[in-house]
Amino acid sequence: MRILCLGDIVGRPGRDAVIAGLFRLRRELEIDVVVANGENASGGLGITVKAASQLLSCGVDVITSGNHVFKHREILPFFETTDRLLRPGNYPPGTPGGGLGVYRLEGTPPFAVMNLLGRTYMDNLDCPFRVADEIIGRIPGDVAVRLLDLHAEATSEKKAMAYYLDGRISALCGTHTHVQTNDAQILPHGTAYITDMGMSGCVHSAIGMDPQAVIRRYVTGMPQRFVLARGPVELQGVLLDIDAGTGKTVHIQTWRHACQG
Repeated sequence: MRILCLGDIVGRPGRDAVIAGLFRLRRELEIDVVVANGENASGGLGITVKAASQLLSCGVDVITSGNHVFKHREILPFFETTDRLLRPGNYPPGTPGGGLGVYRLEGTPPFAVMNLLGRTYMDNLDCPFRVADEIIGRIPGDVAVRLLDLHAEATSEKKAMAYYLDGRISALCGTHTHVQTNDAQILPHGTAYITDMGMSGCVHSAIGMDPQAVIRRYVTGMPQRFVLARGPVELQGVLLDIDAGTGKTVHIQTWRHACQG
């Protein structure tokens, strides 16, 4: 089973690139499932109903998110209409949406996608390690392919979670920092890991934003209005080849695709 996981889609540049090219990429790469982090898909912060609907209709099977998922309040009712948009599962009980989706799509083995938020330098939510145990316990036994998007700041927290879950999930793909790391690997018990998949957005940017505004923020110490960068766009993520019978990953590779236009 081949799965493409995309790092944070940032604003219209990243979103338009995914919409324009994903169906073709699925065919060329023989991809069975696409999972994409969309929490920055609208204006670089949050996700709207329009953006989520566009991504789900262009070849993205499941959208994960993170700490900005509720930036646009219009998205709240959308969680009641679909299980293909996830929010971190360690938000308090009663929060709209959920952090686990189990999918049985035509032509592919069943698979589960989980979404959690780290706590180091992030919001003080429920313990992601304990919530991971609870979520995994709810996955049906016949679903061996299990993916986790851990949206977190600290490398140490992501790596610790990977070893904590090694052998219990197929892959932990980190998001949030928007910079693709060079540590894609398979852990001893068959779980694939990467600290951060990178982002799908403008190449010449500060994590998707116009670098000049970010520079002014650092130089002056004063608040600045961040705007999306312009220019060449690249999709970034990882390709996973997973044994659907055992749930173990047999191959992981970082993936980057320069977009035309």
